[in-house]
Amino acid sequence: MDEYGAGVSAWYTTDGPTLVRGIELIEMFREDLAHLAARDRHELMRCWELIHRTWVGEAHLRHRLHPQETRWPGYYYRSDFRDLDDKNWRVFVNSKFDAANNSWNLLTRPYKNLITTI
Repeated sequence: MDEYGAGVSAWYTTDGPTLVRGIELIEMFREDLAHLAARDRHELMRCWELIHRTWVGEAHLRHRLHPQETRWPGYYYRSDFRDLDDKNWRVFVNSKFDAANNSWNLLTRPYKNLITTI
């Protein structure tokens, strides 16, 4: 996740091909999760934690791939889309996983500023 998902070792920078490769790798990893086993409740808890972290990681990668912009300062940098694009991407990105089709649907929702200035 650090390398593909724009973590600290990558200076919070990524690009489209890197994100796509990260998604491919995490999808392969997710296939292996069905073969986890536990000897006791503690190991079972760790298995479930691994499964949940994998889902969160995949959602993170997909949410970074969807907007074609950089969101800065302090969030992430897309080296293939270097500029902040408030006109097109000052929105909320929502995702939904369809288990029946094993597919993700990402969509945008309008951002509404509820804080008014005096």
